[in-house]
Amino acid sequence: MSVLIIEAFYGGSHKQLVDLLQEDLENCVLYTLPAKKWHWRARTSALYFSQNIPMSEHYRILFASAVLNLTELVALRPDLGKLKKILYFHENQLVYPVKKCQERDFQYGYNQILSCLVSDVVVFNSVFNMESFLTNIGKFMKLIPDHRPRDLESIIRPKCQVIYFPIRFPDVSRFMPKHKMRHLQKMLSLKENGNAASTMVLPFKREQGSPENLLKNFDAESGPCDAAQQENLGSSVMQESSLKMCPSSNKSSSHRWQSEQNPLDSLIGGDDQPRPLHIVWPHRCANIEGTC
Repeated sequence: MSVLIIEAFYGGSHKQLVDLLQEDLENCVLYTLPAKKWHWRARTSALYFSQNIPMSEHYRILFASAVLNLTELVALRPDLGKLKKILYFHENQLVYPVKKCQERDFQYGYNQILSCLVSDVVVFNSVFNMESFLTNIGKFMKLIPDHRPRDLESIIRPKCQVIYFPIRFPDVSRFMPKHKMRHLQKMLSLKENGNAASTMVLPFKREQGSPENLLKNFDAESGPCDAAQQENLGSSVMQESSLKMCPSSNKSSSHRWQSEQNPLDSLIGGDDQPRPLHIVWPHRCANIEGTC
């Protein structure tokens, strides 16, 4: 399998995603444009890529973010139109905030709708991103004065699924206080008893979020994801992790073990002294002028 990745806005979270894909996928080719003047990238990058991506018989999958006008690209390059086309939404232009002093540019949202229509799979980084896009298509198209297209949401929705943004966390052990390191080492020592350490430190199995599995999940014959199931994925895995960490001898000992060996102690400190609570905020930032 040879994957052609196109990123018209190569910076911030867009760069993080395609770099991770390129790092972990074999036979992967990446073409990019610098992350500046995103308005012009959205308008003109398709023509640039059509002239600068060499023709190849080895491509099987085309992966691009929604900044690219995919409709124009496949029209200019029919050979790329034959590939399995995956469109990834970091954000959508139907609800993306604009300055109060300016009106929303219709063309950006319209281009994304057209790109969805020519894609085989449409991927969103959150349920909110997906639903806010799909449910606003009808309202958005009413801006057309007459001869409006119909049923676009019902055409696009079956192609859609949610895959949360993959994150590779660096080793931060050198920044951890001694009391937290002691707790972490204690949890690691429990590995022989039910593999509890690996469950706490890495509750999500690698194959769930790995780039290899990411593209394997993009099956053209698969239906849309269950939004509720996707939304509850994180909580269910964490609950499962907690259950795995509890010995199965009896309920009383299990309860006592939980109270004495609370995994959260590794974050808030296991001693009697109060410690600050550290909260991870896995949220990409966005502003009016562009993305970061």
